[in-house]
Amino acid sequence: MEGVWLVSERQDISSYFADQTTNFKITDVCREFSTVRKVRGDGNCFYRAFSFAYLESAILDSRGLHGFIEMIKESSIALSCAGFDERSYKKHLSKVIAVLEQCQSDGSVGTLYRLFNQPCTSDSVVQYLRLITSAYLQSHADFFSNFVETSNFQAYCHQEVEVMAMECDHVDIQALSQALNVAIHIVSMEGDEQKLVDHIIPEGAEPSVHLLYQTSHYNIIYPRTQA
Repeated sequence: MEGVWLVSERQDISSYFADQTTNFKITDVCREFSTVRKVRGDGNCFYRAFSFAYLESAILDSRGLHGFIEMIKESSIALSCAGFDERSYKKHLSKVIAVLEQCQSDGSVGTLYRLFNQPCTSDSVVQYLRLITSAYLQSHADFFSNFVETSNFQAYCHQEVEVMAMECDHVDIQALSQALNVAIHIVSMEGDEQKLVDHIIPEGAEPSVHLLYQTSHYNIIYPRTQA
Protein backbone atom coordinates (compact mmCIF):
# COMPACT_ATOMS: atom_id res chain seq x y z
CA MET A 1 0.00 0.00 0.00
CA GLU A 2 3.08 2.19 -0.10
CA GLY A 3 2.49 5.41 -2.04
CA VAL A 4 -1.31 5.38 -1.73
CA TRP A 5 -1.82 5.10 2.04
CA LEU A 6 -4.11 7.44 3.94
CA VAL A 7 -3.13 6.00 7.33
CA SER A 8 0.24 4.26 7.63
CA GLU A 9 1.38 1.23 9.56
CA ARG A 10 2.75 1.91 13.03
CA GLN A 11 6.43 2.79 13.12
CA ASP A 12 8.94 3.46 15.86
CA ILE A 13 8.64 7.09 16.85
CA SER A 14 12.40 7.67 16.79
CA SER A 15 12.49 6.69 13.11
CA TYR A 16 9.73 9.21 12.42
CA PHE A 17 12.03 11.99 13.64
CA ALA A 18 15.15 10.54 12.02
CA ASP A 19 15.45 13.33 9.43
CA GLN A 20 14.78 16.15 11.94
CA THR A 21 17.32 17.89 14.14
CA THR A 22 16.98 16.51 17.66
CA ASN A 23 15.74 19.00 20.26
CA PHE A 24 14.12 18.91 23.69
CA LYS A 25 10.64 18.46 22.23
CA ILE A 26 11.60 15.48 20.10
CA THR A 27 13.40 13.93 23.05
CA ASP A 28 10.30 14.34 25.22
CA VAL A 29 7.96 12.89 22.59
CA CYS A 30 10.21 9.86 22.12
CA ARG A 31 10.35 9.34 25.88
CA GLU A 32 6.56 9.50 26.35
CA PHE A 33 5.42 7.74 23.15
CA SER A 34 6.59 4.55 21.49
CA THR A 35 5.12 4.50 18.00
CA VAL A 36 3.35 6.68 15.47
CA ARG A 37 0.97 6.28 12.54
CA LYS A 38 1.37 8.87 9.83
CA VAL A 39 -1.81 10.32 8.35
CA ARG A 40 -2.05 11.74 4.84
CA GLY A 41 -1.67 15.53 4.80
CA ASP A 42 -4.70 16.42 2.70
CA GLY A 43 -6.54 18.88 4.93
CA ASN A 44 -8.52 16.05 6.52
CA CYS A 45 -5.74 14.78 8.78
CA PHE A 46 -7.41 15.62 12.10
CA TYR A 47 -10.71 13.90 11.32
CA ARG A 48 -8.99 10.87 9.79
CA ALA A 49 -6.49 10.57 12.65
CA PHE A 50 -9.18 11.04 15.29
CA SER A 51 -11.56 8.44 13.86
CA PHE A 52 -8.87 5.83 13.23
CA ALA A 53 -7.29 6.28 16.67
CA TYR A 54 -10.61 6.11 18.48
CA LEU A 55 -11.83 3.05 16.60
CA GLU A 56 -8.49 1.32 17.09
CA SER A 57 -8.86 1.76 20.86
CA ALA A 58 -12.54 0.80 20.75
CA ILE A 59 -11.85 -2.48 18.95
CA LEU A 60 -10.15 -3.64 22.13
CA ASP A 61 -13.32 -2.83 24.08
CA SER A 62 -16.33 -4.53 22.49
CA ARG A 63 -18.80 -2.78 24.81
CA GLY A 64 -17.31 0.59 23.96
CA LEU A 65 -17.52 -0.10 20.25
CA HIS A 66 -21.12 -1.31 20.55
CA GLY A 67 -22.06 1.90 22.37
CA PHE A 68 -20.31 4.01 19.74
CA ILE A 69 -22.20 2.25 16.95
CA GLU A 70 -25.50 3.05 18.66
CA MET A 71 -24.42 6.66 19.13
CA ILE A 72 -23.54 7.00 15.45
CA LYS A 73 -26.87 5.49 14.40
CA GLU A 74 -28.67 8.06 16.53
CA SER A 75 -26.51 10.94 15.30
CA SER A 76 -28.75 11.38 12.27
CA ILE A 77 -31.32 12.90 14.65
CA ALA A 78 -28.88 15.69 15.55
CA LEU A 79 -28.16 16.31 11.87
CA SER A 80 -31.87 16.54 11.05
CA CYS A 81 -32.43 18.93 13.97
CA ALA A 82 -29.62 21.11 12.64
CA GLY A 83 -31.40 21.34 9.28
CA PHE A 84 -29.44 18.83 7.20
CA ASP A 85 -31.32 17.12 4.39
CA GLU A 86 -31.17 13.33 4.81
CA ARG A 87 -29.88 13.04 1.24
CA SER A 88 -26.75 14.97 2.23
CA TYR A 89 -25.61 12.44 4.80
CA LYS A 90 -27.46 9.12 4.32
CA LYS A 91 -24.77 7.57 2.10
CA HIS A 92 -21.95 8.60 4.43
CA LEU A 93 -23.81 7.39 7.51
CA SER A 94 -24.36 3.98 5.90
CA LYS A 95 -20.65 3.65 5.13
CA VAL A 96 -19.64 4.67 8.65
CA ILE A 97 -22.00 2.10 10.17
CA ALA A 98 -20.66 -0.55 7.76
CA VAL A 99 -17.09 0.20 8.85
CA LEU A 100 -18.02 0.04 12.53
CA GLU A 101 -19.99 -3.20 12.21
CA GLN A 102 -17.23 -4.87 10.21
CA CYS A 103 -14.65 -3.85 12.80
CA GLN A 104 -16.94 -5.16 15.53
CA SER A 105 -17.42 -8.45 13.68
CA ASP A 106 -13.73 -9.01 12.89
CA GLY A 107 -12.30 -7.46 16.05
CA SER A 108 -9.21 -6.70 13.99
CA VAL A 109 -7.12 -3.55 13.68
CA GLY A 110 -6.02 -4.99 10.33
CA THR A 111 -9.59 -4.67 9.06
CA LEU A 112 -9.73 -1.05 10.26
CA TYR A 113 -6.41 -0.33 8.55
CA ARG A 114 -7.61 -1.85 5.27
CA LEU A 115 -10.91 0.06 5.30
CA PHE A 116 -9.29 3.37 6.18
CA ASN A 117 -6.95 3.06 3.23
CA GLN A 118 -9.85 2.72 0.81
CA PRO A 119 -10.29 6.40 -0.21
CA CYS A 120 -14.05 6.25 -0.80
CA THR A 121 -14.72 4.56 2.55
CA SER A 122 -12.20 6.59 4.52
CA ASP A 123 -13.43 9.89 3.06
CA SER A 124 -17.04 9.02 3.92
CA VAL A 125 -16.03 8.60 7.56
CA VAL A 126 -14.26 11.97 7.46
CA GLN A 127 -17.20 13.67 5.75
CA TYR A 128 -19.70 12.32 8.27
CA LEU A 129 -17.57 13.48 11.20
CA ARG A 130 -17.44 16.92 9.60
CA LEU A 131 -21.23 16.97 9.41
CA ILE A 132 -21.54 15.87 13.05
CA THR A 133 -19.14 18.66 14.04
CA SER A 134 -21.06 21.25 12.06
CA ALA A 135 -24.40 20.13 13.48
CA TYR A 136 -23.08 20.31 17.04
CA LEU A 137 -21.57 23.76 16.47
CA GLN A 138 -24.83 25.09 15.04
CA SER A 139 -26.89 23.54 17.83
CA HIS A 140 -24.64 25.25 20.39
CA ALA A 141 -24.02 28.44 18.45
CA ASP A 142 -24.62 30.68 21.48
CA PHE A 143 -21.44 29.28 23.00
CA PHE A 144 -19.17 28.42 20.07
CA SER A 145 -19.83 31.58 18.04
CA ASN A 146 -17.89 33.49 20.70
CA PHE A 147 -14.69 31.76 19.56
CA VAL A 148 -15.02 32.23 15.81
CA GLU A 149 -14.34 35.48 14.00
CA THR A 150 -17.24 35.58 11.57
CA SER A 151 -20.38 37.63 11.03
CA ASN A 152 -22.28 34.54 9.91
CA PHE A 153 -21.68 31.49 12.10
CA GLN A 154 -23.84 29.19 10.00
CA ALA A 155 -21.86 30.15 6.89
CA TYR A 156 -18.65 29.38 8.81
CA CYS A 157 -19.96 25.89 9.56
CA HIS A 158 -21.00 25.25 5.97
CA GLN A 159 -17.82 26.63 4.37
CA GLU A 160 -15.06 25.91 6.89
CA VAL A 161 -16.22 22.77 8.72
CA GLU A 162 -18.31 20.69 6.32
CA VAL A 163 -16.11 21.07 3.23
CA MET A 164 -13.52 18.34 2.70
CA ALA A 165 -9.83 19.32 2.85
CA MET A 166 -10.51 22.35 5.06
CA GLU A 167 -8.13 22.31 8.02
CA CYS A 168 -9.64 21.81 11.46
CA ASP A 169 -9.67 24.58 14.09
CA HIS A 170 -9.59 24.16 17.88
CA VAL A 171 -13.27 25.06 18.19
CA ASP A 172 -14.15 22.25 15.77
CA ILE A 173 -12.10 19.75 17.77
CA GLN A 174 -13.85 20.77 20.97
CA ALA A 175 -17.26 20.42 19.32
CA LEU A 176 -16.53 16.95 17.95
CA SER A 177 -15.17 15.79 21.30
CA GLN A 178 -18.37 16.91 23.02
CA ALA A 179 -20.67 15.57 20.30
CA LEU A 180 -19.21 12.05 20.52
CA ASN A 181 -18.14 12.15 24.17
CA VAL A 182 -14.57 11.19 23.23
CA ALA A 183 -11.61 12.66 25.12
CA ILE A 184 -8.65 13.76 23.01
CA HIS A 185 -5.01 14.34 23.92
CA ILE A 186 -3.13 16.62 21.52
CA VAL A 187 0.63 16.92 21.93
CA SER A 188 1.70 20.14 20.22
CA MET A 189 5.26 20.75 19.04
CA GLU A 190 4.42 24.27 17.86
CA GLY A 191 5.78 27.47 19.38
CA ASP A 192 9.25 28.55 20.46
CA GLU A 193 9.16 27.10 23.96
CA GLN A 194 11.54 24.24 24.69
CA LYS A 195 8.81 21.95 25.93
CA LEU A 196 5.75 20.21 24.56
CA VAL A 197 2.27 21.63 25.07
CA ASP A 198 -0.38 19.10 26.09
CA HIS A 199 -4.03 19.78 25.36
CA ILE A 200 -6.58 17.44 26.97
CA ILE A 201 -10.10 17.92 25.59
CA PRO A 202 -12.13 18.08 27.74
CA GLU A 203 -9.77 19.18 30.48
CA GLY A 204 -9.13 16.54 33.13
CA ALA A 205 -10.56 13.64 31.11
CA GLU A 206 -8.83 10.32 30.41
CA PRO A 207 -8.18 10.41 26.65
CA SER A 208 -8.54 7.44 24.33
CA VAL A 209 -7.10 9.36 21.36
CA HIS A 210 -3.53 10.70 21.29
CA LEU A 211 -2.47 12.95 18.41
CA LEU A 212 0.78 14.71 17.57
CA TYR A 213 0.41 18.23 16.16
CA GLN A 214 3.37 19.56 14.19
CA THR A 215 3.54 22.08 11.32
CA SER A 216 -0.27 22.26 11.08
CA HIS A 217 -0.57 18.48 10.75
CA TYR A 218 -1.91 15.65 12.91
CA ASN A 219 -0.51 12.13 13.26
CA ILE A 220 -1.51 9.35 15.68
CA ILE A 221 0.82 8.54 18.56
CA TYR A 222 0.83 5.76 21.15
CA PRO A 223 1.88 6.20 24.80
CA ARG A 224 4.61 3.87 26.00
CA THR A 225 2.26 2.73 28.77
CA GLN A 226 0.04 1.26 26.03
CA ALA A 227 2.85 -0.35 24.05
